[in-house]
Amino acid sequence: MSNLQTEITEAWKTAMKNGETQRRDTLSTLRAAIKNAEIENKTPVGSLDDDAVQQVIEREAKKRRDAIEEYTKVNRTDLADREKVELEILAQYLPEQMSEAEVAAIVQSIIQETGASGMSAMGAVMKEALAKTAGRTDGKMVSGIVREALK
Repeated sequence: MSNLQTEITEAWKTAMKNGETQRRDTLSTLRAAIKNAEIENKTPVGSLDDDAVQQVIEREAKKRRDAIEEYTKVNRTDLADREKVELEILAQYLPEQMSEAEVAAIVQSIIQETGASGMSAMGAVMKEALAKTAGRTDGKMVSGIVREALK
């Protein structure tokens, strides 16, 4: 079992013992998602490395961000608040997220290095930017910054 997976399991056990239902439920969902990833990858139980577990956590966090956005659109603040709490719990297991300014600086350096200009170069710039920011930022934010920089 990876270090991250062990840490999540221990936090889940602690949440159960302390009666923290929101935390327990969120971590249970995360553990199930990790187990599903193991099944999809046809790997033995507990054999995912930290990078693979990190990708599962990022995918679950993205689901929460999307749900928050949708619940906010339909004025369901109660459900949006619950998703925000779950996102905060998941964020504890993610690397620190990059700010827009940091991402913009990376995008500008990629554009200067590659000499990209115009929207036709967006794919190449996005590929480089996502590789450099992997796991530390949302792809939607990177896409918006790249789009603005190439206009």
